[in-house]
Amino acid sequence: MKFYEELPIDVLIAFYNEINKNIEKGIITKSTYYELGLIISVMNRKGIPLNDPVYSETDSQETISA
Repeated sequence: MKFYEELPIDVLIAFYNEINKNIEKGIITKSTYYELGLIISVMNRKGIPLNDPVYSETDSQETISA
């Protein structure tokens, strides 16, 4: 989990979105869900809401959905 805690917020969000895309495509393993749980835990601790828009450092808007 330390790996995710040290990531910049925009990179953490990108990991979250990529794992969700893989789940939607049916690419699912136990470790996928484990990693998703770690990411969600870190996002919660950092105060990053899962359903609100988040702005990255490049000022582009990304929407996170659970």
